[in-house]
Amino acid sequence: MTTHDEFASVRYVVDDVQAAVDFYTTHLGFTLRFSAAPAFADVVRGPLRLLLSGPASSGARATPSGVGAGRNRIHLIVEDLDTEIERLRDAGLAFHSDVVSGPGGRQILLTDPAGNLIELFEPAR
Repeated sequence: MTTHDEFASVRYVVDDVQAAVDFYTTHLGFTLRFSAAPAFADVVRGPLRLLLSGPASSGARATPSGVGAGRNRIHLIVEDLDTEIERLRDAGLAFHSDVVSGPGGRQILLTDPAGNLIELFEPAR
């Protein structure tokens, strides 16, 4: 078993833990590590540990005033962005941006069922 210090952990507050688990495991290659649904689940992909906190979890408590949500997102590297876009569209997922190209590669944004951003990124060759 991998120990906690081998992961970079990110917490996403979600409305429905099971819907989030299904989304990440079905569409984005995450593996369920632990579930205490409907309050909380822990999914992993490589060194990324995504903590999915539902309304009943301690992680979903209100953020202190003055702290904005920002545009933070997880960043997932993919081999072939066009193939991933087609696969996810075929699965009924919608994207929240067009493909953006820059000197480092190409990216597109989608959201999980709770509206948390995910960036799919194909590095420049």
